Amino acid sequence: MPNPVVHFEVVGKDGKKLQDFYSGIFGWKIQADNPMNYGIVSADDTGGGIGGGIGPSDGQTQQVTVYIAVDDPTAYLKKAEAAGGRTVMPETEIPGMVVLAQFADPEGNVVGLVKAGYPGQ
Repeated sequence: MPNPVVHFEVVGKDGKKLQDFYSGIFGWKIQADNPMNYGIVSADDTGGGIGGGIGPSDGQTQQVTVYIAVDDPTAYLKKAEAAGGRTVMPETEIPGMVVLAQFADPEGNVVGLVKAGYPGQ
């Protein structure tokens, strides 16, 4: 499949509570030892799943987002806008981790984009 879903994200007001919730239910190993307290969920070693993240939001947002690998996030934001969507987050680099962007579809669902081949991807 071109442009596969490569990452999921669950964010809410209490990131630690969400991390404990999902870890407890599914047995996911979550590593949140970083300045953002963003819990990294490793992909299944058997190849049966994708990795993701669970953490705190800006305090006002609760959402689940999938991230799709693309070669040029800005170009895909333009495609989304041309099809009736809107940019939520322009292309942004978190050095050494990821280049990402987000758009909302015509119904308001937020979808993330990550630059394929970037060091963290």
